[in-house]
Amino acid sequence: MKLTVVAGARPNFMKVAPILWEVARRPHVRATLVHTGQHYDEKMSKLFFDQLKIPKPDIDLEVGSASHAVQTAEVMKRFEPVVVEGKPDAVLVVGDVNSTIACAMTAVKLGVPVAHVEAGLRSFDRTMPEEINRLLTDAISEWLFVSEPSGVENLRNEGAYPGRVHFVGNVMIDTLVACRDQFEAAVDLRTFGVESNGYAVLTLHRPANVDDPAVFRGLLRAVEGVQRELPVVFPVHPRTRKALAAHPAALPNLKLVDPLGYLEFMKLVSHARLVLTDSGGIQEETTYLGVPCLTLRENTERPSTIDQGTNVLVGMDPDKIVAAARKAAKAGRGGHQVPDKWDGHASRRILDVLAGP
Repeated sequence: MKLTVVAGARPNFMKVAPILWEVARRPHVRATLVHTGQHYDEKMSKLFFDQLKIPKPDIDLEVGSASHAVQTAEVMKRFEPVVVEGKPDAVLVVGDVNSTIACAMTAVKLGVPVAHVEAGLRSFDRTMPEEINRLLTDAISEWLFVSEPSGVENLRNEGAYPGRVHFVGNVMIDTLVACRDQFEAAVDLRTFGVESNGYAVLTLHRPANVDDPAVFRGLLRAVEGVQRELPVVFPVHPRTRKALAAHPAALPNLKLVDPLGYLEFMKLVSHARLVLTDSGGIQEETTYLGVPCLTLRENTERPSTIDQGTNVLVGMDPDKIVAAARKAAKAGRGGHQVPDKWDGHASRRILDVLAGP
């Protein structure tokens, strides 16, 4: 079987890595890795490829940043000849970024079936570009690989043919399980000026949180309250660094650091007292690790992280965020479950469906 596997943004690397590891174990399957270059930082990309033992992409489309329409169109234009010349049996896409829907549409229009990993996740908020990408990709994909039970229910409610839907578990957790022993050696927490279980981790990158000055000011006010009581380590996304420069604030216990490699970041998260984030994947990773997580959004497409895990949806109100952070810091860890099939074997189940055991 010939697979074309697509990665477009940094979170995609952690999702395609275990799929590529599984392909390497199967002599009857070959994979071509296409990096669209939707988000590209040469230093960080190389670091992720090295740490996750992902081979250098066979093809780099070098699309770069642009508006949603321009970026999606450019990925389609550059991906089309890859599919025409490569003649894959299937194209595998992950997640919900613009590259996901762009490559899925291109493949389907050329008669090549698509496998969507992380299918069925829904925030039910169509103002989120990711939600549109999820809905459209699922509508045209032949194989819908689901990470949690809500995805199965959502796809059933949307009328997806049951034979297309496969509950396989979470590929992000495959990567975490495989790499967990490497976290400890990746970095010394003293590099960040903190000690185990004595700090919070913050991530912010969603345009709705960062690009709106009023929203961003409110979140900074919440962070100001949290850092009074607990050091906050903040790996700063490039988008967020620009916003911070426009809203300078005196936050002496907020420790700004450059974006981190996967192993370094997961070491930081795994030893944190709590995490504040607007990221989807971090909700899942903290659930597996048992780290309290406060999600700075009004909705989540990953309800199992709340129902079974350690995630709390706290919204955008600064006072509520600070109160939730105090409660989480005091309560500590415990009382969570790891969702079904988050066991490190999702990629094996995916390849069993696509190519046979």
